[in-house]
Amino acid sequence: MQCRILAVGSIKEAYFTAGINEYLKRLRPVFPVTVQEVKDLPAPNNASAAQIAQLVEQEGQKLLAQLSPEALVVALAIKGRQLASPELAAKLAEWSASGRRELVFVIGGSYGLAPAVLQRADFQLSFGPATFPHQLMRLILCEQIYRSVKINRNEPYHK
Repeated sequence: MQCRILAVGSIKEAYFTAGINEYLKRLRPVFPVTVQEVKDLPAPNNASAAQIAQLVEQEGQKLLAQLSPEALVVALAIKGRQLASPELAAKLAEWSASGRRELVFVIGGSYGLAPAVLQRADFQLSFGPATFPHQLMRLILCEQIYRSVKINRNEPYHK
């Protein structure tokens, strides 16, 4: 199974990029993960709720255009299901054995994911009720995928 992280926006901070690349490097031999970005859209200063909703919808359309109908889609959403690391590892094993060719984790932009993306998702995953910047969320996701792979392979986790 191919695994991809599909995210709105690019990483601007070198320390996030370094952390993400470290986990991707560790995963490469056993569970390769690729990252694909779609351009985030700038919000006007003092944007109204309607303007933000339109921006989220436009970003959502960009994300949906990158998803094949066969992909197993996991949307990161604050209202999604929270899983402990062993539970996420079990889900990752289940998804890997699903017969689907691709697993795609989707991370929205600053204002979250469009309802259409959440509806397309096969699973909504939350890392808790706190709000994280989407750049940090990408790093957290990479770490949790790595941890899940280590759990599934019965290997010790090296910090």
